[in-house]
Amino acid sequence: MTTHTEAEIASQPSCWRRAVANVPADALPRRGERVAVVGCGTSWFIAMAYAVLRERAGHGETDAFAASEFPQGRRYDRVLALTRSGTTTEVLDLLARTTDKSVAITADPTTPIMSAADEVVVLDYADEQSVVQTRFATTQLAMLRASLGEDLTQAIADAEEAVAAPLPDPLVSAEQFSFLGTGWSVGLAQEAALKMREASRSWTEAYPAMEYRHGPISIAAPGRVTWMLGTAPEGLRAQVEETGGTFFETSLDPMAELIRAQRVAVARAFAQGLNPDEPMHLTRSVILSS
Repeated sequence: MTTHTEAEIASQPSCWRRAVANVPADALPRRGERVAVVGCGTSWFIAMAYAVLRERAGHGETDAFAASEFPQGRRYDRVLALTRSGTTTEVLDLLARTTDKSVAITADPTTPIMSAADEVVVLDYADEQSVVQTRFATTQLAMLRASLGEDLTQAIADAEEAVAAPLPDPLVSAEQFSFLGTGWSVGLAQEAALKMREASRSWTEAYPAMEYRHGPISIAAPGRVTWMLGTAPEGLRAQVEETGGTFFETSLDPMAELIRAQRVAVARAFAQGLNPDEPMHLTRSVILSS
């Protein structure tokens, strides 16, 4: 029987198509605005990716924060809050105390986020039953990328390939993973590592690619994988392979490569007798008692 997580991972190409065809331009950050993007867990990592992409596209200064670490007293033209559940305590607390204009992206239109933010974008078609967040995260990033003027035609084709391609055995059986990224894919590397931890309790780490040689490469070894999302810096593959470790890199869009990491996480969960829909010690939303 297919788990919710598997079905949600497989649906991502169709979700991305819908997202890029329905970009709510009036609600999202405008060109030239100074923007803070906030979230928790997966949403924070997606915020990191979008912040880099927005600045790179010349749309304006953009900072990303874990909602709990938003700097007190710093002003922005707009705060963009990412929250699948619409109930995350730290996000709601931040929106309650900020006087900046706010917009939220959520999956559930029946939650407190609807009144906490000035404007709300609802991607209910990308909502998930699994605790482990997959398609909502990438669908909101697809929409945000499209809002910056990106053409995601190739990214969607890459996503279809990532959904269908056989998984290399060294990835399913590896002892340890180090996910790497550059620029906007640093956030995606963090998210890939989180998915592997959540779904399969795997030993994972994540770094900017150029930082990997400043210490973390010391754990590279046979049976361990260094997984690049995007294009690796020159010479890095050779350095990892000299240790006996596996270096994995493809030409897929980093967001599509994240899909492959999600699938590996599920495969590793099954190999250990774990249910990827119900990761240990986790709930769909973190709601803190007052």
